[in-house]
Amino acid sequence: MAAAVLLYLLLARMSEAAPTHDEVANLPGLPKQPGFRHFSGYLSVAGGKHLHYWFVESQNSPASDPVVLWLNGGPGCSSLDGLLTEHGPFLVEDDGATLRENTQSWNKIANMLYLESPAGVGFSYSDDGTYATNDTEVSMLNYLALKEFFRLFPELSANPLFLMGESYGGIYVPTLAERVMEDTALNLQGMAVGNGMSSYKLNDNSLVYFAYYHGLLGSHLWSRLQAWCCHRGRCDFHQNPDVNCSAALVEVQDIIYGSGLNMYNLYAPCPGGAAHRFSAERGELVVRDLGNVFIHLEWTQMWKKKMRGLASGKTHVHLEPHCTNSTPATRFLNDPHVRRALHISPNAPDWTICSSEVYLNYGRLYLDVSKQYLKLLAALKYRMLVYNGDVDMACNFMGDEWFVESLNQEVQVNRRPWLYEDEDGRQVGGFVKEFNNLAFLTVKGSGHMVPTDKPVAAFAVFSRFVNKQPF
Repeated sequence: MAAAVLLYLLLARMSEAAPTHDEVANLPGLPKQPGFRHFSGYLSVAGGKHLHYWFVESQNSPASDPVVLWLNGGPGCSSLDGLLTEHGPFLVEDDGATLRENTQSWNKIANMLYLESPAGVGFSYSDDGTYATNDTEVSMLNYLALKEFFRLFPELSANPLFLMGESYGGIYVPTLAERVMEDTALNLQGMAVGNGMSSYKLNDNSLVYFAYYHGLLGSHLWSRLQAWCCHRGRCDFHQNPDVNCSAALVEVQDIIYGSGLNMYNLYAPCPGGAAHRFSAERGELVVRDLGNVFIHLEWTQMWKKKMRGLASGKTHVHLEPHCTNSTPATRFLNDPHVRRALHISPNAPDWTICSSEVYLNYGRLYLDVSKQYLKLLAALKYRMLVYNGDVDMACNFMGDEWFVESLNQEVQVNRRPWLYEDEDGRQVGGFVKEFNNLAFLTVKGSGHMVPTDKPVAAFAVFSRFVNKQPF
């Protein structure tokens, strides 16, 4: 009886404290409104920047369940893609008008906070309309946004807090965690990164091996790479000054990103067909290559310079990640009724999955986040997970595995298969290796967006992570 009274009081306090002006009362596209509360609005931070958030309460016990901050990558891509196509409670249908229930939604067991960051991404905006930023500024503004969120939802401030993200979230999450761990008012319990950019060097070096061993590079090209990029058994595919090595790497880059293969899932088809990296559509230049690999190649630097030049002129540059179909989400989120239901500011731009302006003017200050991981590990109290779909080429599993190994932590559980249950029974989900407060895990047959490709396996990983259960 006492426990029931306490739960009632907690729920009543949550109901009173949550910002009712941000509550979504009637979201278009749903066959019926959900049984949990969700909120959409703005977290205003320094410099006149307004970061849009969409917060969905846990379907289990919102008063006590963890709060999980989710950040998609880019840099410059919207976290609403994570909500509407990966692990949110409702997923957008192909018609761009209706939503369906996600039976593997992560808010089944956690309060999920989706933040569109930095300003210029999605519905987030800045009063002065300028969107050039960098890793350090983004981590600070994300921290301030998190503080503002708990000011609006003080009843959740004592709940366990986890920071999670994917892709360029590999930079966003640990640099944010480094700030959050210093704030004793926030109950940080850990962080997880899926298919993350953890080290440009290790990602580049591993990608060439990944491509060769998956049959993408012929023996002649591989022989040239070995001859020009390797010395005494050590290969440098990241920043090799040899012009012959660079020429061979341009061929590698073109095979992986320019031949029509799905860079986010090698074995999946490419929605819309094998599109070129650039195309002119509806009077605008569509760019499908986010250019996060081989950034030191002269060709890559020339490409970015050209894109910046076009974007600063009269040509409108639209950034659309390769082999993805963002049309349904774009259509849904730009519906005037949806914008109104989500309390989107009239100052906010039309929603796009990624912002070319943010991406092309973004300052990459962290090319490796080992320091952040080691600082968190040294505290001996944060749970950390690096997980990878094993057929992703944007941030491949081998590079992240090398990164985790490079941290030189004590092994607790040697690499082994991990299992989960689906409708067909017990399945091998992939492989896991566990260290002190850190695990590296692969998801078999999944690409870059693990919850999209393998929703049941992804939910199993998420559940074990936030509940501090063994993998």
